[in-house]
Amino acid sequence: MFPKRADKSMHSGPLFPQHSSLSIEEFNNLGWEQGSDCNNNCIRGDPREKVLRTHRILRRTRSLNAPSPFQQFGPCGRIMKNSAMVMQIQDPASQRLTWYKPPLTVLVIKKVSDASVLAPFVQLVGWLLQEKNMVVWVESAVLEDVHLNEDAKFKAIREKLVTFKDGRDDLTDRIDFIVCLGGDGTLLYASQLFQQSVPPVMAFHLGSLGFLTPFRFDNFEEQLTSVLEGHAALTLRSRLRCVTHRKGEKRQEAKVEANADARPAASSILVLNEVVIDRGPSPYLSNIDLFLDGKYITSVQGDGLIVSTPTGSTAYAAAAGASMIHPSVPAIMVTPICPHSLSFRPIVVPAGVELKVSVSPESRNTSWVSFDGRNRQELFHGDSLRVTTSIYPVPCICAQDQISDWFASLADGLHWNVRKRQKCLDELSDLTASGSEDTLDEMENLKLYDI
Repeated sequence: MFPKRADKSMHSGPLFPQHSSLSIEEFNNLGWEQGSDCNNNCIRGDPREKVLRTHRILRRTRSLNAPSPFQQFGPCGRIMKNSAMVMQIQDPASQRLTWYKPPLTVLVIKKVSDASVLAPFVQLVGWLLQEKNMVVWVESAVLEDVHLNEDAKFKAIREKLVTFKDGRDDLTDRIDFIVCLGGDGTLLYASQLFQQSVPPVMAFHLGSLGFLTPFRFDNFEEQLTSVLEGHAALTLRSRLRCVTHRKGEKRQEAKVEANADARPAASSILVLNEVVIDRGPSPYLSNIDLFLDGKYITSVQGDGLIVSTPTGSTAYAAAAGASMIHPSVPAIMVTPICPHSLSFRPIVVPAGVELKVSVSPESRNTSWVSFDGRNRQELFHGDSLRVTTSIYPVPCICAQDQISDWFASLADGLHWNVRKRQKCLDELSDLTASGSEDTLDEMENLKLYDI
C-alpha cells in the first residue's frame, strides 16, 4: 500500500483558515506521524491532529541569514546528523543582551596618545565609580599618562581603579562589561585581550574613523544605564582562530570537536578583522599554497593574501577589492593582494571550513604573517597557518540595531554610494527649454551675419 497523500481540502476549513499564522515552512516542519495498518504497511497520519495537540500559536519568523534549511527532502531524503557541527545560524534580530546577574566589574579602554579622550575618560570613570558603584579596571599604562595625572578630578579617583598589564595579567572571567573610548583600534585591542569568551562591548566614537564605534558620548549616562539594565541589541562579530605550525614541529592531529578551541594552544591567536600573509621586504612575488579542508585550492602569486571575517571585510579586504559583508553573515573571506592574474577574484567560503596557508616549495622567498596588524612573524618553507572560525565571537552592543548601525557606518565612515543627486525630469525639461531658446537666438544671429 502506498502512503496516503494529503488532499487539497487539507489547507481549507476551520483548522487552516485563509489568514492562519501557520506558515508553509512551519506546516512542513510538523512532519507526518508514522503508523502501520493491519498489513504492516507504513501510513501517514493527518498533521492537523498534531496542530490541535500542541495548543500553540506558530508564527512566521524571519532571518537576515535566511531560514535554517529543512532537513527532510521528500519522503526518504534526510541530512545526515554530524556531531562535529558546532555552528548554528540564529536570527540576528533575536540577539538581545541579558544579564543573569548584575554586572559589577567594567573594563574601560581609552585611545592612547589622544588628549581629546582624557576629559571623557575621567568623566566616565568617575560616574561608574560614584553613581553605579562598579569596580573599574584600566590598563596600568593609563595611570602613567602625565596629562591625566595633572587632572584634579582624576587624582581623586586614581586610587580606586584596578589595573592590569597587557601580556602579563589574564582577564578571563574577571570582567563583566567593556567600554571603549576612541576609534576602531580600541575594539580590536579589546578583542586581543580576551582570547576566549569576550564580555559585551560598548564602543563610543571618539576616534578618527569610528566604523565599529556606533555610540556618541553626549548622553553616555542614559545610554550606559539602559545597557546595564539589559535593554540593548547585539551584533555577534565572529573571529578567526589562527594556529601556526612550524616545520619539524611534532603535532598531534586532534579530532574535530565542538569545543576544539576551548583550550587554545600557545600559538593560537584570535583575530577580529583579518590575518594577512604577504611577501614582506622581499622583491619577489609571494608564492602561497591555499588549502580548504585539506584539499588544494590554488597558489597565490602576488603581494599576498588576506583572510578576513565579515567585520574585516570593510577594512584591508575592501581596500584590496573585496565585497563588504554584514558582520552577521557566517563566512570567511579570501582576498588576494595585487594578484599576478587578472582572473583571481576574491571569494567567500563557509564559516565552518578550515583554511590552510603554507609557503609553496617553489617559492623564491619566505612569507610574513600578521594578526589584526600585530604579532608579525615570518613563515618559512614548510611552515603553515591554519585558520577557522572561532566559537568565541565579540558581542558588540548596537546603538540602534544591526541594520541601522551597519549602514550608518558605511555612509559615515566610507561614504558608501555618495554621489550628486540626479536631476528630475521637470528640472531637465526646464533646462532643455531654456537651452532651446538660446540655440534659436544664436541661429538668428548667424543668419544675420550670413546676409
